Amino acid sequence: MSKRGIGTILAMAALALPLAACQSGGSGPAPRTRAALDPAALVMQVRAAGETGEELEVQPLRDPQVEDLLQQAEAHERAGRVREADHALAQALAISPDAPDLLQWRAELALLGRQWDSAEQLAYRSWEIGPKVGGLCRRNWSAIAHARDARGQNEAAGRARQQVEACKVAPPVRM
Repeated sequence: MSKRGIGTILAMAALALPLAACQSGGSGPAPRTRAALDPAALVMQVRAAGETGEELEVQPLRDPQVEDLLQQAEAHERAGRVREADHALAQALAISPDAPDLLQWRAELALLGRQWDSAEQLAYRSWEIGPKVGGLCRRNWSAIAHARDARGQNEAAGRARQQVEACKVAPPVRM
């Protein structure tokens, strides 16, 4: 076989290996939906779950240093540098360790990195110290559901999806 033929076979194998790894998904059965195979789609779904309607959302006052780190994290994520975005968030959490929205953001970055266990743990910790209602709560449980789905824990993922619904709060009646 010629060098060109061997080079072509090696190139095809190099392309096939990442695809096979994506399909196997590591431990447990493969996810059932195409969206579950695409971490970016998962994060879009999680963030969409947190979009607010008419409910009241309380935003914390931030340390200016934390704000700078959040801007860095956002820029890194937009540029596809997930590891750098996560590092900036870790630094922000060192300053504000009980910020549930920052923990949730790290959970979403863990989903992007296919770190299913970490994503679930971070989202759950965010829920524990967070408001337990509203958009952040829905994002928490949506991330948990996706992480469980990705690991093939379909029944547990279903329970997490039920929790998403429990986070919805009707706005107060105004007269």
